[in-house]
Amino acid sequence: MRRTFFILFLLAIGLLTASGVTDNAPEYHRVKARPGDGVMKLLRRYHLDAPACNVDRFYELNRLDRKAGLLSGRYYKLPVLIYRYDGTSIRSTIGEPDNWDKARRIQAYNKRILKEKLRRQTYQSSKILWVPYHEVSCGTPATNPAPVATSGEADPDEGETVSARRYYPIFGEKHSYIALKSNKLQGKVYYVVGGHGGPDPGAIGKYAGKLICEDEYAYDISLRLARNLIRHGATVYVITRDRNDGIREEKILPCDKDERTYKNKRMSSRQKPRLFQRSNTINELYRKHKRQGVTDQTTICIHIDSRNQRQSADLFFYYFPKSRSSKKLAREMHKVMRAKYKKYRKSGRYSGTVSGRDLHMLREPKTKAVYVEVGNIRNANDQKRIVLASNRQALADWLFEGMSGFPIK
Repeated sequence: MRRTFFILFLLAIGLLTASGVTDNAPEYHRVKARPGDGVMKLLRRYHLDAPACNVDRFYELNRLDRKAGLLSGRYYKLPVLIYRYDGTSIRSTIGEPDNWDKARRIQAYNKRILKEKLRRQTYQSSKILWVPYHEVSCGTPATNPAPVATSGEADPDEGETVSARRYYPIFGEKHSYIALKSNKLQGKVYYVVGGHGGPDPGAIGKYAGKLICEDEYAYDISLRLARNLIRHGATVYVITRDRNDGIREEKILPCDKDERTYKNKRMSSRQKPRLFQRSNTINELYRKHKRQGVTDQTTICIHIDSRNQRQSADLFFYYFPKSRSSKKLAREMHKVMRAKYKKYRKSGRYSGTVSGRDLHMLREPKTKAVYVEVGNIRNANDQKRIVLASNRQALADWLFEGMSGFPIK
């Protein structure tokens, strides 16, 4: 009886070790060598050929001589540690609650390995997290693929709030992490739409001898506004999006045509279908959130007007005439803008207006909607409002205050 118990105990220990997941310390992942595999070829397949400590560790783990080859069909340990994912975050799983940089690199690695079908399930569903050896034992991180957000750690493409979800690559490398400042906007959903995009650059002006396009500057302001909303717990969808252009600091934002409609829909070359792509997307999301019990959903469209180059225009707002909620919001935003100009413009004058218009992006979305015109892209004074990154941020901050009812901090 005692001998049987001892055998069962050994079998249990063996099963735990074979799974690569124990409660005490992480094990190393094992893989079968393919025909023609050498050490470096195998490590490159799993993106472990740099830094050199991964290579050294592979030889140590498998007790191989440096001149030894690999045998096809035999299992070898990779320099990849297997952790039991705790269901909360990568940081808590690896025991480094404040190390966001390491967490995003590990997240990116798991995402890439899954995409390349080198593992079958996500770490969230399998509860198994792969951590490259160099992340815990080499001192400095290797050059890894650009971080990619996944659901469970952070996914702005799914309109997630930022509670425990801080990484949003759509905003660009420098602005991808967003600290949660408050939950004042929790339960509210916003759809932020930068005007034009894709085959349609919108209004075009000229600054410092170079062409500037409406869609680029409207998009930058939209991202800054969306980021402000996320910081205070809102659920935000960036409807017009460009995965290559996050928040930018340059004066000249190069014109391009690679913008898409959420969620990665190629924009139609015709205006009417292109507008319906946006409004239909918003309405589909609106219905989803309405079924979830969300009662406050808002669409904000950012544009830049084109007029005679001698004509300056302060920010002005449109609302849908048949929507009381849209009118109320437009007036609140206008009120804040007027107060900001009184405080920060030397003359204190502000000529921006608020009025009703029967425009597609005001009429078709089922949400309340406001349409913002930032200024005249052809006017030299108005151009300063958009080419200076500090001014684009100020606009996003003031628009946020008008929408939320409290100042950004």
